[in-house]
Amino acid sequence: MKIRWLPVAALVSLAISFAVPASMAQDAMKVIKPDEIVWQEHPVFKGAQVVWIMGDPTKAELIVQRTKIPPHFKIPAHTHPYAELITVISGTYWNAMGDDIEHGVMLKPGAAFILPAGHVHRTWTEDEETIVQATFIGPSGATFVNPDDDPRKK
Repeated sequence: MKIRWLPVAALVSLAISFAVPASMAQDAMKVIKPDEIVWQEHPVFKGAQVVWIMGDPTKAELIVQRTKIPPHFKIPAHTHPYAELITVISGTYWNAMGDDIEHGVMLKPGAAFILPAGHVHRTWTEDEETIVQATFIGPSGATFVNPDDDPRKK
């Protein structure tokens, strides 16, 4: 059987073009230096700052988000509708999840944790500013275990 490669290649290219979000399709490498990052107020956690390195958090696409969290900041128990990878960039970050929601694990720069979608967790900082990087497929969202803890309602 003789295969005509041109139509097959065209179909594969078309399929790939639909699989790659527009925000990822770029013509050149993008370099992001720490001194070029423009932080803005976090839309949910007042006092924290955020920058989206990649993607639009309102869309169903790959998101890379950095969050700068001040000292002594607590994020109440909540879930996300997506799986996420959290990497500590600087500072010390505490994370409590699942059956051990009362205690936590101290994470230093370079440490990471992976949360499945819908997994309950809470996080906090202690005496230093902390920067974490979250990687997930949007859109972004959080549901608080106790609705009264939702900072969007305050």
